[in-house]
Amino acid sequence: MRDVLRGVILLLLFLPVPSLADVYKYVDADGMIYFSDQPLTGTKYRLEWKRETKRVIEEKPRKVVAAGRRRLAPAPGPASARRAHYATLIESTARQFNLHPELLHAVVRTESAYNPSAVSSAGAVGLMQLMPATAARYGVSDIWDPGQNLRGGARYLRDLLNLFEHDLRLALAAYNAGEGAVIRHGRQIPPYPETQSYVRKVLQLLWAERGSAGS
Repeated sequence: MRDVLRGVILLLLFLPVPSLADVYKYVDADGMIYFSDQPLTGTKYRLEWKRETKRVIEEKPRKVVAAGRRRLAPAPGPASARRAHYATLIESTARQFNLHPELLHAVVRTESAYNPSAVSSAGAVGLMQLMPATAARYGVSDIWDPGQNLRGGARYLRDLLNLFEHDLRLALAAYNAGEGAVIRHGRQIPPYPETQSYVRKVLQLLWAERGSAGS
């Protein structure tokens, strides 16, 4: 799965998505994977396959999800037990990225109900419901690992808070719908019922978390 994710990273960074150019996958003698939109020269590179860019981008997320799902351990017990199981990890990750632990708890609870096995119909995975492309963007080598998944999602949330000048409502809307959607709608919550409901739910859970912590 690391090879697939490394490929997604390179594709997202260097290949124009609308293009129908070919994509080449090479492997060197050390087992390193290389993706390119042009043939690589030199005897150190061995061509594994050549495909159309559009096909690669469409199929990689499905392969990442399928590859990880076959080996994922079941989540421990009911939601309350899962919360207790991941509480220390969530709180340490929140501190690492300068987030309030109550916020990260609220997002995890909304996204996956603390279930690391959760998979959405769109292909989002794990505690923070990372899309494979987002996982690749944040260097998550194993999207199914709860710690990596949580750190990737927390980094993304921190970046969104910075991008939207610490406006929590906009950061949450961007986490759900993408930062591009928020920007396109004039830096307002997009008029999508799912996104509006998502923001309300996370904020309600955040207030509940803060009230519980205060008590």
